[in-house]
Amino acid sequence: MKMIGAHVSASGGVFNAPINAKKIGAKSFALFVKNQRQWSAKPLEEKIISKFKEELEKAEILPKHVLPHDSYLINLGHPDPEKREKSFNAFVDELERCKLLGLDRLNFHPGSHLKEISEENCLELISESMNEALRQTEGVKLVIENTAGQGSNLGYKLEHLGYLCDNSIDKARTGVCIDTCHLFVSGYDFRSEKTYNETWDKFAKIIGFEHLMGMHLNDSKPDLGSKKDRHHSIGEGKLGLEPFKLIMNDDRIDDIPMVLETIDDTIWAQEIELLYSFVKN
Repeated sequence: MKMIGAHVSASGGVFNAPINAKKIGAKSFALFVKNQRQWSAKPLEEKIISKFKEELEKAEILPKHVLPHDSYLINLGHPDPEKREKSFNAFVDELERCKLLGLDRLNFHPGSHLKEISEENCLELISESMNEALRQTEGVKLVIENTAGQGSNLGYKLEHLGYLCDNSIDKARTGVCIDTCHLFVSGYDFRSEKTYNETWDKFAKIIGFEHLMGMHLNDSKPDLGSKKDRHHSIGEGKLGLEPFKLIMNDDRIDDIPMVLETIDDTIWAQEIELLYSFVKN
């Protein structure tokens, strides 16, 4: 079964995220468990944790269908050791926050080489950071997001994600989140049944569906291979409706959080309805 939702606001407290998800008829959602543009935040209070769990239950959304996203500041592959350590400590803090909230996964962008080291060296640093995070925490899965390939960001090739999964010391706690816009603008076409099957066959071979632990459902303003990260509403961009129809009827993509990050949050409820309308009986 498909679990469609959106990246909803947690403004005013993380407990507001499930409330906002319920309002749009979501079966999953994404949120930031702290301010995504600040390095630190005060510890989660017990009353906030309890309220979050209470509202999650009211929304009838399972913890495994929640996909928290880490801070945009974190770079696990930073060439500077001190700055990488700062990122690592912030990353571990977010994993621990997820654990306190009863959530079992954390979505993150792999990292950037900042044109100071090679892609290979950067991937090694990211892998080392991930493995140390796995050693220092428990219970929460590390879910690597594919990227558009802007600037020096890694993760725009399936091989990057495959490397990080293959080199994980705990493969059961290592997964990926595929963003449809990022996939498209990084050069993977899946707009027809033929190209869709070709792309997901590559995914199965390089990464494996056992590692698919989330998706971001976004149309794309830029064209194929542009490496520009600009989302659009479902069916309004260069992807069109066909790939989303194929995704909604692909039984390999079930029981994971699938969240909208499209540009108009006022139509998220309608977009969720539209996506479910594609499911063939």
